[in-house]
Amino acid sequence: MTDPGAIAEAGRQFIRFLETGAHGDMDWLAERPERRTDPRGLWSNVRSVIMLGVNYGPDEDPLAVLQERTRAAISVYARGDDYHDVIKKRLKTMARWLVDACGCDVKVFVDTAAVMEKPLSQAAGLGWQGKHTNLVSREFGSWLFLGAIFTDSELPRDEPERDHCGTCRNCLDICPTSAFPAPYQIDARRCISYLTIENKGPIPREFRKAIGNRIYGCDDCLAVCPWNKFAQAGHEARLSPRDELRAPDLAALARLDDAAFRSLFAKSPVKRIGRDRFIRNVLIAIGNSNDPMLAAEADRLLGDESALVRGAAVWALSQLLDAEDFAALTLRIADAEPDTAVRAEWIDAYKCLTDLCNRGDDARDVLRP
Repeated sequence: MTDPGAIAEAGRQFIRFLETGAHGDMDWLAERPERRTDPRGLWSNVRSVIMLGVNYGPDEDPLAVLQERTRAAISVYARGDDYHDVIKKRLKTMARWLVDACGCDVKVFVDTAAVMEKPLSQAAGLGWQGKHTNLVSREFGSWLFLGAIFTDSELPRDEPERDHCGTCRNCLDICPTSAFPAPYQIDARRCISYLTIENKGPIPREFRKAIGNRIYGCDDCLAVCPWNKFAQAGHEARLSPRDELRAPDLAALARLDDAAFRSLFAKSPVKRIGRDRFIRNVLIAIGNSNDPMLAAEADRLLGDESALVRGAAVWALSQLLDAEDFAALTLRIADAEPDTAVRAEWIDAYKCLTDLCNRGDDARDVLRP
């Protein structure tokens, strides 16, 4: 438990984060920032904040799947039921007990509200914000879901946790896209979790190879935290993953239509990004698979209704086909593409795979704009 005024410095850091634009397209973070920087901006009556954590540490190495290039890596937290629903039920049970015990008023929050859970959790003694900016616990490592109960009662305060990262920088060094400009700072625009989940448009070309087969989120910086050895010690409260989401086959995922996508990811947080963004991610992974057999899946998706999907399919084929075959495909069908952004994908890929750039020619002379 902590005081609602305990995160003033974290609030100032958050404002600086917004000012740099490092939040990318997550405009909801910048809306009414005063509600995040001080819990009293969200509820003026709050007198105490109770922070709770639930362990979701994996029962296997979450990075092993990165070596299985024809399979998909889904972030550990998204392999089970949506944590928002699971955690909120538990919080509400505790909140009802608190109301009955002291007659106070309470509000319950899990992630979606304007609450700075991590600094509040550090102030409440649950753990500390590591160099990867996530909460680290001496008991559960980097694998914690967080929730908050605000109450208008004055409750005893816990001592804040101190930083135990020391000189370790495992989480910084492993990041595939160099998303940490400095320890304890993150540029969301470079983070694979942002790129595959929050980003609504095409994956920027500079990050596509680094994404590998990560189709929803990224666990690298969490998985290498040395404090995880405690999270893997067998806590009964751990949330269980669904077996079919541990390392699903890329080819099978590429064949999902909207109905099949919704069925597979029912009750999963993955469903919130929608089928088109999900298939975009799958196609980036297919392009990184080094398996020419998967080219057929990308080729089929050139005719998808979604321009986002078609554009990703172009890139995937440019990675799997040899230059001659891709050039022939480009000249045969690209000119009929109605979407400007997808046509740009064809042009960029064509330039990269032919000798046009070496000859000084322009792919736009071949493909009509």
